[in-house]
Amino acid sequence: MTAIRTNIQPSSTDTEILPGGLASLVNRLVNRWVAGIIARCEREAAGAALRQLDDRGLKDIGIHRHQLGDAFSEIASERMRLQRRGRC
Repeated sequence: MTAIRTNIQPSSTDTEILPGGLASLVNRLVNRWVAGIIARCEREAAGAALRQLDDRGLKDIGIHRHQLGDAFSEIASERMRLQRRGRC
């Protein structure tokens, strides 16, 4: 049996699609966009779960029904602050 070996070397004419600095900027923007979508989905899921709880269940975790919107905005702002610092 004959083994075929191929050495594929990048040619000197190969170029990057985006320069290094621009590629990292695009990468960061896409990552933030995806993180925002994931965070929104998590907030919507948490909101749906909390809305299904009765008043006693909400009281057990320390919030009232009228505080649901405020609680989500506080949590979202805290998460954004942590993401900016690179902790989340």
